[in-house]
Amino acid sequence: MIAHAVELSEGQFQAGVIEESEKRPVLVDFWAPWCAPCRALTPVLEKLAEEFAGQFLLAKVNSDEYQALAGQYGVRGIPNVKAFYGGKIVDEFTGALPEGQVREFIHRLIPSEGEKQRQAAMDIFAAGEPERALALLEAAQMLEADNDHIRLDRIEVLLSQRRAAEAAELFDELAPLTRMEDRAQHLQAELTFADPGDGEDPAELESRVADNPGDLDARLRLARHYVNTNQYEPALQQLLEVIRADRSFGDDAGRKTMLAVFELLGSGHELTRRYRRLLATALN
Repeated sequence: MIAHAVELSEGQFQAGVIEESEKRPVLVDFWAPWCAPCRALTPVLEKLAEEFAGQFLLAKVNSDEYQALAGQYGVRGIPNVKAFYGGKIVDEFTGALPEGQVREFIHRLIPSEGEKQRQAAMDIFAAGEPERALALLEAAQMLEADNDHIRLDRIEVLLSQRRAAEAAELFDELAPLTRMEDRAQHLQAELTFADPGDGEDPAELESRVADNPGDLDARLRLARHYVNTNQYEPALQQLLEVIRADRSFGDDAGRKTMLAVFELLGSGHELTRRYRRLLATALN
């Protein structure tokens, strides 16, 4: 067996694949001695393992000897190559692919220099150094201008520093498909409440609402203040009253703001489930 390639038994799989994949990608080649396509693919995989010099590990598993392991990971035909990264399967292919296609498969797994910098920056951010993280993320973006994952990280860090205007500019640069991703939707919801507005005193807004329940502008502003202080149910109550009073107010601001609160809370939150029902009733 060549360097950067190993043969694994069932008992070695946890350490050799799952744990190792936390450090670098691991390609698991499920094969059998009688399989001609397996014999064709093996030298291709071994050549590339040597060429990539440790950027990934090639782990070979005899599916005849370890049928339970093959069954556990859904092997239906061989050769079956499954790529593990971060402890889970991230990609796979079946059959003896040409070297060029296998090389492309591996290139998709190996983190680029920009991706490495992105990961390092978010580790720094988690350690409580947002400015250092932003500098590294900006350098990573210069390497990969079209990488929206880097852009999303920059938005997250900027929002944590209350730099909403800069975060909004970056959000506008996201590709349309990226904006549809769950993380982008959540960050957009955070952006909705990132600007505290004109600094009105919440007590004054509450007084305005008490004196004039039809003051929908005050209700909307008060709801935003409540969200900014994590008082989600009072915020949703105010927004529901806006919708009940005038669905069109502020270009449907009540409903749009309520949907942003749902995004912040998550679809499984009890308040989201309850107020979705109340919203549906109000709209119908």
